[in-house]
Amino acid sequence: MPDPVQLGERPELATAASRHAGIASIASAVPERIVPNALIAERIGVSDEWIPARTGVRERRHAEDGVTLDGLAAEAGARALERAAVDPSDVDLVLVATFTHDDLLPNAAPLVADRIGAGGAGAIDLGSACTGFVAGLALAAGQVETGRAAVALLVGADLNSRVLDHDDRGTAGLFGDGAGAAVITSNGSGRIGPLLLRSDASGADCIRVGHQDRLLRMRGQDTFRAAVARLSESALEACAAADLSLDEIDLFVFHQANTRITAAVGERLGLRSERVVDCIERYGNTSAASVPIALDEAERAGRLFPGARVLVGAFAAGFTWGAGVLEW
Repeated sequence: MPDPVQLGERPELATAASRHAGIASIASAVPERIVPNALIAERIGVSDEWIPARTGVRERRHAEDGVTLDGLAAEAGARALERAAVDPSDVDLVLVATFTHDDLLPNAAPLVADRIGAGGAGAIDLGSACTGFVAGLALAAGQVETGRAAVALLVGADLNSRVLDHDDRGTAGLFGDGAGAAVITSNGSGRIGPLLLRSDASGADCIRVGHQDRLLRMRGQDTFRAAVARLSESALEACAAADLSLDEIDLFVFHQANTRITAAVGERLGLRSERVVDCIERYGNTSAASVPIALDEAERAGRLFPGARVLVGAFAAGFTWGAGVLEW
């Protein structure tokens, strides 16, 4: 923990230039129940191949009754802390990015903090839908870089199956449930570079979940066009902010919204497919969990290595979007 200081000493002025934040570990957790396309295709009256042709998804995880959002988020968080060899009692801040809370109140973050043994930590929920994990990286990094927190745990988690209209062809086969977590610490081997966050409420009606029916409604084509444009431009902005070219990035990890979106962004940026993570086939769109799940998949596959330059980007309801460059 940072040493306590008297008001007015402003130690951050002397130390901020030398302090940086980095991801010490990444981990994920998904429900046990695998839902193959056949079950969904039969219900919505399409063939098994109709869903992957439009989304890239072949299976997804849906939470069983009794599985809670904070429970799945805590599972991912505990794994991340174990991999980073960080004691839960040393966590200063817990951030949980989600839009599928178990209840309106209490928020998920304090429940997650309690479950992992970090009950004394600050605990805050983030509401930025699928952009939540990228937004959380920016907030957690800022807290660590200024010395306001020594260790932050960031979790992106969503149980999308709880807000799905399972008879809607446009969304029933696209979304899955999951959680992913990162431990952010100071002056470690990795580094979180510039992270750019943007919004444009002119597209607010494209993706909505109302209080009345609590079901996800999405205008697919409008969302597709906006996602490709914003992810592409924010990737270029993030590289410029980090003083890097696209060719200097080792791996691109975009929000796993739809494999057609990921492919279109890669094509627009001129990226070879092997430089872009695409794991939506096994998980579906897991909203705030998709970027950390994709990072965890990439690390376990050996695609991330010390010193690798990784560009992360996400696009979400609101519209909100963001991107940044990480040194692994």
